[in-house]
Amino acid sequence: MVKKIFQNLGFWILVAMVAGIVVGAVMGEQASVFAPLGAFFIQLIKMLVVPLVAVSIISGAAALGGSRSAGKIGFVSIGFILVTTVVSIWIAIAAGLIFKPGAGLTADSVGAIMAQASSANYEEPEMSFWGIVIGMIPTNPIQAFAEGNILQIIVFGLLLGFGIASIEPHKREKVINGLNYLLEALIWCIGKVMLVAPVGVFGLMAEATGTFGFDILLKVANLLWVNLLAVFIMGLIVYPALLALFSRVGIGEFFRAMMRPQIIAFSTASSMATLPVTLSACDQMRISKQTSGFVVPLGATINMTGNAIYYTLVALFFAQFYGLELSMAQYVAITITASLGSVGQAGVPGPTLMVVAVLVAAGIPIEGLPMLYALDRIFDMIRTVLNITGDAACAAVTDRLAGVKE
Repeated sequence: MVKKIFQNLGFWILVAMVAGIVVGAVMGEQASVFAPLGAFFIQLIKMLVVPLVAVSIISGAAALGGSRSAGKIGFVSIGFILVTTVVSIWIAIAAGLIFKPGAGLTADSVGAIMAQASSANYEEPEMSFWGIVIGMIPTNPIQAFAEGNILQIIVFGLLLGFGIASIEPHKREKVINGLNYLLEALIWCIGKVMLVAPVGVFGLMAEATGTFGFDILLKVANLLWVNLLAVFIMGLIVYPALLALFSRVGIGEFFRAMMRPQIIAFSTASSMATLPVTLSACDQMRISKQTSGFVVPLGATINMTGNAIYYTLVALFFAQFYGLELSMAQYVAITITASLGSVGQAGVPGPTLMVVAVLVAAGIPIEGLPMLYALDRIFDMIRTVLNITGDAACAAVTDRLAGVKE
């Protein structure tokens, strides 16, 4: 049993994460010396993410296009994503109104935090409905691949996959088989890259802890714990309830399979970096490859319930700090903008400017944002765990409701 634990990569990733936190706390800002280890690991993952997403989507769409369940899988998965995103926003609004995370801060404490945060120039991102829809369509698919624009790659991949599905069956099978062989090769590459995951996770955690420390975290602890509460409600109540009602996967089985992806999601703060591990977890849960190959890459791009919760709570946080009473119209604006913002946010780590759009849409001042941007990495790790959990839950539910056979 002990030997099996020590041979488990997930165990060593967890050890590396704890070690990184300890080293970062002890060394402080000097822990940035370990940053290249994390950057090396993330770079290796990014190298494989674009071809993996492209081949998975094209292969999945090609297989689906020739089956009766194609339309059902698309309808169910997108419906699941839209409904759970709105539910997550309502949970965040309820938590924000009940616990009022921004009500306890004073101007002095905010000033102290902002003094430690780096200055940032804010630009309101393009948030119109048609702006997002048109932006999903690549003018040059090769450029989309070169720039790593995952949303555009998915749109192109879906179209090409359904095009492959339309050709004669004997020709289609050869193309799909070729894509599946290529996918197997990419998964082998991912498996080898994951062998250096503990080293990369150690570097990422040491740098994050050493740079931000725990002092700043304590100063906005209200927002952090309310955010955690909303994430737990969504991840430990809503998703399990949906799994129990609408999937063939047991709740215990689901969380056992998802433990490793969740650890990697927490340490890398990237849905896309966790994508291959999430696909592997879906295989463990016996979710069909045609469902997971379609739903999980799509979910890693547009299924961002963790982001939606964060955007909403930040809006309520600052509204409460500035003493603003929000109207029903402002809550509607927060709901719509947070939904669109979460869909438009790529599944990669880093500060998100989409929260600016949510604040602007609700008429809430953005001057205090630097204090949260200094902590964005910590919030990012938390919301990414929920995001990838939602991706797998969506695949499990879709697999059953769309009538895909095991």
